[in-house]
Amino acid sequence: MKTFMQTKENVDRKWFVIDAEGLPLGRVASKVAHMLRGKHKATFTPHIDCGDYIIIVNADKIILTGNKLQKKIYYDHSGYPGGLRERTAETMIEKYPVEMVERAVWGMLPKGRLGRAMYKKLFVYAGPDHKHEAQKPTAITL
Repeated sequence: MKTFMQTKENVDRKWFVIDAEGLPLGRVASKVAHMLRGKHKATFTPHIDCGDYIIIVNADKIILTGNKLQKKIYYDHSGYPGGLRERTAETMIEKYPVEMVERAVWGMLPKGRLGRAMYKKLFVYAGPDHKHEAQKPTAITL
C-alpha cells in the first residue's frame, strides 16, 4: 500500500466562518491555526499548504480569562533607539481587536514561506459582517 502525498494542485479548500463572540482568545486561535494548516483533514501533508480559508467575525467580543486584560503586554519595536511600544491586552481589545486575534493565530503557525501562505487565508473582522458571502462559508461552532 502506498502512502498518500497531497500536491498543491489537488488541494480542496473550503471556506469557514467562526463567530468569536464570548469565546476565549487562545481556544479560537488554536482551532483556527489547526484548520489553516489543514491538520483536520485526512489528506494532511506537512510540507503542503492544504488548509482551508477561515473568516473570524466579532473579534471585538472575544474574551480573555484571568488577569490577562491588565497583565498581558504586547510589544512592538520600531527598530530605532527608544522605539519600544508596550500595549496591554485591554488597550488591544478596545482599539485593535483584529490585530490581537491575528497575532495569536500567527504565533501558532509555522514560520517561513509555508506559514506565510497559510496566514494569507485568514480574514478577521471586528464586527459581525464580512465581505465573503459569495464564497458561501460554512459556520463552525467551537
